[in-house]
Amino acid sequence: MNMTFFLSYCLMMTITPGPTNIMILSTVHHHGVSKALLFCYGTIVGFGISLALAAFFNALLSAFIPNIIVVMQWIGSLYMLYLAYQIATMDGKSGSKKEFGSFKKGFLLQFVNPKVILFCLTVFPSFILPYHTTPVELMFFVLVITAIGAFSFFTWIFFGSLLARWMQHYRKSVNGIMAAFLVYTALIISGIMN
Repeated sequence: MNMTFFLSYCLMMTITPGPTNIMILSTVHHHGVSKALLFCYGTIVGFGISLALAAFFNALLSAFIPNIIVVMQWIGSLYMLYLAYQIATMDGKSGSKKEFGSFKKGFLLQFVNPKVILFCLTVFPSFILPYHTTPVELMFFVLVITAIGAFSFFTWIFFGSLLARWMQHYRKSVNGIMAAFLVYTALIISGIMN
């Protein structure tokens, strides 16, 4: 298992803009840090539960259908290429809504957020299950990924406005770099570069 690619992928997928991070940023701007923290706590709990469910179901599938790991790696790689395309072609406009941030909304968002769902379903077969399969190992990785997600969410709270201005100013360069990293990661996961 390549820990550098795994950690880079987790950080990149949790810290890049998506529905959760846009909502955190919107909540900070419209309702302050305390409401954003409540929302963030909900996202962390929901994210952790989503990861635990994904670890269980991916391990179950791989036990009954051993070749499913290869299929999920390819699906994960294709999804990363799709995300790379989306990031590279972003126009910088965000339709973030002025909604009230709460623990419940942050929690529930994790179960309907396509970015979180696809991340949870691809990170285990792509990086973890080929090397680690015991329940203790899987729960360890759930905790590691949840901690990375928490770091990313808190980053959006505390540095969100700074990052938003900087990313908007250098939008094309930032998007190009993030897209290039995703393409490279997709190639590594697919096995093409092995």
